[in-house]
Amino acid sequence: MSLTRRDFARTTAIAGTGVALAGSVGALSSAPGALASAETETTGEESAARHGGVGYGPLLPDPDGILALPAGFSYRILTYAGRTKLESGEFTPADHDGTAAFAGPRGTTLLVNNHEMDGPRSDYDHPVPLTEGLVYDPAAPGGCTVVEVRHDGRVAEWVGIAGTANNCAGGSTPWGTWLTCEENSDRAGENGMTKDHGYVFEVDPRDRRANRDPKPLKFFGRYDHEAVVIDPRRGHAYLTEDADEPNGLFYRWTPPKGFEYGPRRFRALADDAGVLQAPRCFNSGGHFVDDLSRATRVGTVYGVDWIDVPDRDARTVSVREQFGEGEVTRARKLEGMWWGDGGAYIVSSYAREESPVQHDGQVWFYDPKRRTLTLKVLLGVDPDPSKDGAFDGPDNITVSPYGGLIIAEDGEGIQHLFGATDSGRTYPVARNDLNIGTEEEPEFSEFTGVTFSPDGKTLYANIQEPGIMLAINGPWKRQRR
Repeated sequence: MSLTRRDFARTTAIAGTGVALAGSVGALSSAPGALASAETETTGEESAARHGGVGYGPLLPDPDGILALPAGFSYRILTYAGRTKLESGEFTPADHDGTAAFAGPRGTTLLVNNHEMDGPRSDYDHPVPLTEGLVYDPAAPGGCTVVEVRHDGRVAEWVGIAGTANNCAGGSTPWGTWLTCEENSDRAGENGMTKDHGYVFEVDPRDRRANRDPKPLKFFGRYDHEAVVIDPRRGHAYLTEDADEPNGLFYRWTPPKGFEYGPRRFRALADDAGVLQAPRCFNSGGHFVDDLSRATRVGTVYGVDWIDVPDRDARTVSVREQFGEGEVTRARKLEGMWWGDGGAYIVSSYAREESPVQHDGQVWFYDPKRRTLTLKVLLGVDPDPSKDGAFDGPDNITVSPYGGLIIAEDGEGIQHLFGATDSGRTYPVARNDLNIGTEEEPEFSEFTGVTFSPDGKTLYANIQEPGIMLAINGPWKRQRR
């Protein structure tokens, strides 16, 4: 059913006030480099004063050259590509990406870690090992590993799925599994692949037998997947696509009537089960919005209708190209997602010349009850990303048990983990000090896989290149608004 103009006008009066998020994220418009709304415009000095008193203080350089943290914090390396080893004896695979933490047996923590590699396996020194029974396509280098952190500090790691391509983000399910997303849609025969790619797969961190004979969940569509979240109340899945020419889409999948979620239930569904749809947004005046970059003020609210995808398996035309001009709403670099407060938080990392308006990051909140998208974060283009201080290129996000969000940067120049309080004040949590470039031309890899342990005491994050999983501990505290 479409959302009428009258319905939208009524809901925007409510949705525009913001959505609570375990201590509401609020507008977040005051992030360094942000395009502030009229209510929050300040001078640089006023902004600095306004941001005082939150966070954990300045970041201290790491003598080991890996991770700068505030005073009182420490980190531990759990896995390191090419150095640490799996239970089977092979080295930890490279290119760590999306991660989720689950409570394991006997007080352990289980982390499912994506490894974002595509193309021929021969291109990589440390692809995901082709473990018998866990392989989808033996030509593909990506997949997931499961990392077990035990009480005594010992760490074990094993393969959860192998033979997939460009496992980027993904998402955890309400029943305790991980949905890993392929950000690669090569067909069999392309780049040496023996099977079609561009799918979502389910990985169970607690039941190794459940991961045997990997099955692509084709009903979610075949495209360059990024992330996925599940609405535990209504049953919808929401998915992001990281693509351009044309820009990607944000999707909703509605399960078939009577479907009941649970471990391995997805395997029983037909490839065309349920309905996959793309969004068509319109503003408070009822006018169609072609691209989310059109929003230039925090607090902007769009109504959302959902349009059926004609051919979700993209047999001849990619899914996003099946829609003509004026049919759906697009966005550049649709990346991380997180379910919270009865809705989905959705990241657009940046927009450049391919988009109507340029920016260095947006975070939206989709409210399924009101069928609205509300802009929560808007970062202006950073004029000098080589300088420390500004934040740009948000990617993976997670809700903090101490209020607000923790956001992983995948921008230009220096890379951070940074927090955002309920009222929008931001603060640094960590900085990647591992230079993978040269002294003359330094280069710092993105942060990925940011997630808290089930008890909230440890923040896990990855440095994607060369592939390092980190556990961060310290005097976490509730952040002031």
